[in-house]
Formats: sequence, structure tokens, C-alpha cells
Amino acid sequence: MMKFFNRLRRQLLEKNNLKKYLLYALGEIVLVVIGILIALAINNAQQENEIKRKEITYLSGLQKEFEISKKKLATLIEVNRANYKGATQVVSLLADPGSNPDEKELSQLIFRSLYNDIAFNPNNALLNEMIHSGSLKDLSSTTLRKNLTNWLSTLEDIAKQEADLMSHRDHVLDMMRTNDGHLRSILHYADTSQSLFSLPADASPESNMTLFRSPAFENNLLLFILSGQSTEKAHYLPLMTDLEQILNLIENSIADQ
Repeated sequence: MMKFFNRLRRQLLEKNNLKKYLLYALGEIVLVVIGILIALAINNAQQENEIKRKEITYLSGLQKEFEISKKKLATLIEVNRANYKGATQVVSLLADPGSNPDEKELSQLIFRSLYNDIAFNPNNALLNEMIHSGSLKDLSSTTLRKNLTNWLSTLEDIAKQEADLMSHRDHVLDMMRTNDGHLRSILHYADTSQSLFSLPADASPESNMTLFRSPAFENNLLLFILSGQSTEKAHYLPLMTDLEQILNLIENSIADQ
């Protein structure tokens, strides 16, 4: 093919046909330009396909991570709710002047309310990798990119609230560490002395009723309850809404591919 065009070019030059040669040269330029445009179009199509493939991979990974995080958050909400509701039962039993609360029941409620740590640990491995590598820009949805960025900053606020909740929990536990408290008695009544610590059964456990009825104990327990309620209503439930919105955006982005 190239030999044909070269021969044609020489013939036009030998015949001194400048007009036809210029038309030929223009045609050659047009063909070259068309070839370049076709090559660029093919290259752009390949790049777009690669970007889409990469985006689908990211979206699928993010979807799995946030579905796991949703389950974790739902479980944590239930645990936190059980904690502050159990503590509320303790306060109610102690606040009733006509009641004669059973120390075993109180000890079991207190143990269950204070035993579990409250800390949300979402699955963010892929999201963190995308942010650190600059791959977040590969997601076509601007709204999704914004929500994912806000998600990480929201988690920082959640961690601060959880630290406040843990602080109030520790204040209650600190009272058990004083000479007025008998932690082993609580473990005994909660039937955990042997299962958790392999301690022998306590035949005559010391009473914690004086501690339980003290204003300081009630105050610390009330602060723990308020912090637990605030953690759920002002932080965990809005976080669940954010999480579900992100999942919806991911699902919509996958459907648009």
C-alpha cells in the first residue's frame, strides 16, 4: 500500500501537476488525521472500560465492607441499649423506698450493664486504601465520594462519644475498687467467679448494698445511663442512617454501570 502511494506521489511530481499533488497531499493528511483519531478513540474506549472495571471492583468491595459494618453497628446498638436499660433498672430498684431489692438481682444487672465495652469497629480497609492511593476519584458519583469522606470524619466524632461513655462506665467501676466495694461479691452473684477467673465459690459474700445505695454510686450510674442514651440517639442512629444512605448510593452506582 505504501509503495502504491509513493509511486503515485512520484508520478504527480514528474508530471509537474502541482494542483493534483496538493490535493493528494491533503488527502494523505486527512487519512493520517483520521487514523490518529481512530487510534485515540480506541485508546480512550479502552481507558474508559478499564476505569469502569476498576470502579465496579471498588464498588463491590465497598458494598461488602459497609454491609458488614451495618451488622456490627446494629449489634452494638442493641448491646449499648441493653447496658443502659439494665443500669436504669438498677436505679429504679434502688430509688423505690418501698422496695427491698435482691442483691443478687442487682449484682447481675450491674455486671451485665458494665461488662461489655462499647466501641464501633467498622470495616474500612478498602476505603482507607482508596483514600491513601487517591483512587476515590475513580468513583463516578460525586455524592458517594462526598459521603464516604464524611463517613470517616463522623467516625472520629463517634469515637469521642464512645470515650466519654467508657469514662462514665469506668467511674462506676472505680467505686467497686474502693474499700466500700466488693467486686468479688458481684462476680459471685453474677455466677462468673469460676467461669471467668476460676475462683472458688464464696460461701458468704460481702454485701454491696451500702455502696449501691450511696448518692455517688447513683450519680455515676445516672451519668452512665445518660451517656449511653446519648450515644444511641445522637450518634449511633444517625450513623446508621448515613451507613444505609452510602449503601443505597453504592447500589445505584453498581446499577448504573
